[in-house]
Amino acid sequence: MATEIERKLLIKNDAWRSQVLRSERITQGYLNQYDPNVEGPQSSVRVRIGGSLDTPKAWLNIKSATLGIERQEYEYEIPVADAEEMLATLCKRPQIDKTRHYVTVAEHLWEIDEFHGDNDGLIVAEIELGSADESFQMPDWAGEDVSGDPRYYNSELIKNPYPFC
Repeated sequence: MATEIERKLLIKNDAWRSQVLRSERITQGYLNQYDPNVEGPQSSVRVRIGGSLDTPKAWLNIKSATLGIERQEYEYEIPVADAEEMLATLCKRPQIDKTRHYVTVAEHLWEIDEFHGDNDGLIVAEIELGSADESFQMPDWAGEDVSGDPRYYNSELIKNPYPFC
């Protein structure tokens, strides 16, 4: 089973910007979403296009609809043309539009998502860990841990955009 262990934190200031290694624009949409009225296991299915403008890449991602830092996650690269068609014809609106910035702190790579469009103004940092109790250096620009707050999940941000209307 593929497990993602990820902490999600809000950003306190712009000090991270001087540490950016690279950035990419990401568009993603959801084919389905968690429904609190449905009993039993659920998942979100996401289509994403990212990478550089010269060589975009696309992925299909299936993630368990559970709260917390550990979730099942499966990701598969797909043809960009297929992803573009799915985003245009199958994915719910609005879609997520963000720039992902990559920053290294100590031995960990942080992904900082700066949202655009309906979620403009939201900046969230994510760090993937090898285990739930793995220690890591907390950068001075990292703020409140929102790992267990569903409002900050991308799949929720399309339903209730920041600042959570």
